[in-house]
Amino acid sequence: MNLKLRLTGLSFLQFFVWGIWLISLGGYMFVSFGSEPNIGSKIGNTYGSMGWASLFMPALMGILADKYLRAEIVLGICHILGGAALYYASTVINASEMYWAIFMVSCFYMPTIALSNSVSYSLLSKGNFDIQKAFAPIRVWGTVGFIVAEWAVDLLGWTQNNNQFYFAAVAGIFTGLYCFTLPRVEINKSREKKSFASRLGLDAFQLLKSTTMAKFFLFAMFLGAALQITNMFGNPFLGDFGKIPEYADSFAVKHSNILISLSQISECLFILAIPFFLRRFGIKQVMLISMIAWVLRFGLFGVGNPGSGLSLLILSMIVYGMAFDFFNISGSLFVDKEAKPEIRASAQGLFMLMTNGLGAILGGLFAGKVVDYFTDAAGTKDWQNIWFTFAGYALVIAVLFLAMFKYKHNPKDVENVKH
Repeated sequence: MNLKLRLTGLSFLQFFVWGIWLISLGGYMFVSFGSEPNIGSKIGNTYGSMGWASLFMPALMGILADKYLRAEIVLGICHILGGAALYYASTVINASEMYWAIFMVSCFYMPTIALSNSVSYSLLSKGNFDIQKAFAPIRVWGTVGFIVAEWAVDLLGWTQNNNQFYFAAVAGIFTGLYCFTLPRVEINKSREKKSFASRLGLDAFQLLKSTTMAKFFLFAMFLGAALQITNMFGNPFLGDFGKIPEYADSFAVKHSNILISLSQISECLFILAIPFFLRRFGIKQVMLISMIAWVLRFGLFGVGNPGSGLSLLILSMIVYGMAFDFFNISGSLFVDKEAKPEIRASAQGLFMLMTNGLGAILGGLFAGKVVDYFTDAAGTKDWQNIWFTFAGYALVIAVLFLAMFKYKHNPKDVENVKH
């Protein structure tokens, strides 16, 4: 079978598994464990467990794949163990158990993101493909897989019950078995030996000697805190409109996952716009645009509703693509440009550590406490003030970034955008 087609299938399945439960988990926990005290914080902490897992498991699995076991085998094993953990998630009976279930899932799933990329890069290189040109259209199908999963769970009516975990478990195990059928990725004994600290990205901490880079990574962490907020609470927010008779039968309530999936569709579109924006405005301005987009993302949630305000909710989904992609891709490109070649991989690891690791943990703690603060004794949530608080957070970050981060744009620095 055509190699690019097989890798496209891997990319699709890789994110299909995640899309089944990531968006609907928060709503499921509100429905299943909503009577527990401080449920907002418990949901935030549960999402934050992905950050804790991201601090060490990708490095461990990377060392295993580099030195001891072929990468496609490690990838398959991780998916199968993740599938088993997802099955366990379907059996838990309280929020505390769900925290540990999702932590277990994350310990095996989060490493697969880097491993699947590594497998694809290795096989494309072995097949003499131009990786930069060949991988981008393959990776886009990962986003498509995520969207298809969201729609499937929504249309099957599983967003608020544990069938989503059974479905994800089966998908994860199937993905693992699929990985075993991929061409061999041989262990290269001649590869440069790297220490455990290097694989964690710790040698890239020398970048922090630069004031500019120190500020950049600090803001990357704070902005990383925003990345999971609507994943945590977007579905519960829309679901709460079902308690209002006027909105109970609306599309946004009955098919919240499909509405939210417009965010991922928007990602696909804004990726195409990044080269123009980077060349025209530069990295600082593009990241600032991302921060303003986060303000709009949260603010539009605060003023929108499933009735007359549906267009505002849709607009919030559209700006998400700009908020997410402009930060991740432009930030990664900036790190790649500023790092010396010998620490390039470690620098990218540090960027991911600050955003998906520490940023995710910070976001989970902050978002959960905000939701609890605006929840009354009867369990009713003041969603407008919740979203306005998140919007205010993003606005403060944008203002501080504008004032503190100094970087002069040179159009010649950006000729190609790496995906």
